[in-house]
Amino acid sequence: MAVQALDAARLPVDWAKLVQKLALATALFVVAYGVVPAYASGYLVEAILLPFLALSLAAVGLNLLTGYCGQLSLGSSAFMAVGAFGAYNFNLRVEGLPLAVTMILAGISAAGFGVVFGLPSLRLRGFYLAVSTLAAQFFVQWALTKFGWFSNDNPSGVISAPHLAVAGLSLDSATGRYLLSVTTVMVLTALVWRLVNSATGRNFIAVRDNETAARVIGVPVLRTKLLAFAISSFIIGIAGVLWAFTYLRTVEPAGFNLDRSFQILFIIIIGGLASIRGAFWVRRSSLSSRSFCPGSAHSCSAACSIRAFST
Repeated sequence: MAVQALDAARLPVDWAKLVQKLALATALFVVAYGVVPAYASGYLVEAILLPFLALSLAAVGLNLLTGYCGQLSLGSSAFMAVGAFGAYNFNLRVEGLPLAVTMILAGISAAGFGVVFGLPSLRLRGFYLAVSTLAAQFFVQWALTKFGWFSNDNPSGVISAPHLAVAGLSLDSATGRYLLSVTTVMVLTALVWRLVNSATGRNFIAVRDNETAARVIGVPVLRTKLLAFAISSFIIGIAGVLWAFTYLRTVEPAGFNLDRSFQILFIIIIGGLASIRGAFWVRRSSLSSRSFCPGSAHSCSAACSIRAFST
């Protein structure tokens, strides 16, 4: 097909840029795995870096769906909740399940949920699709509150993080939880970067730019949209696991409310749609959005999204 045929066209390698990127990646690796664990204070790790990593990963997932594929979603917090409560129940009800498998299964659960609520994208676009994804947000909060099974019949609906360990190594300390988070974020971000630079990523962009033209050149539009919802929800679901297990440690359904969805949307709009780096560069700005936006988080984020998607 025409989009896949672009793989054959390779630009000349810019060795200077390649070396610069490798040097930057090496520096980030040294800081992330050497400097931070050795010298960062407990406050820096637990109050800043852990929420930074979790919400940045959620923003990467939403940017894949909204920035690259053009499908506006307001249900990110719901997918985070599915991932968090899914991981909690997998760990609780399947004895001896490794942490990595628990997180993957939680991500798959969120992906399946995302596909179901992504079905309206086959007929709806823009704000109509965004409104339809609100159904996921309200449905998940209702279900988690209504059915005690999801929280192991806890009267308050609160779940607590289980013991975190990989290969017998405990990760319950602040440093351990940070290493789990930063490794997860790095791996998934690298995979997303590889994806958006592949034929699948170009299919996403083609659908975003013009669905009719994409269909004409042979892009499977319907399958591409559902794939974008599945992959995005998978990533956001794992971000929900990090948010609940490494940062909050205890969380209730209200912790995944509509404010969180708007916060994630706000991150990718300010950082730049179709920009993976933007999910990380503006995370701190999103935390202080209430200080420079006179309205509520809802109105501020909604206003930004209107400007971004009205064209």
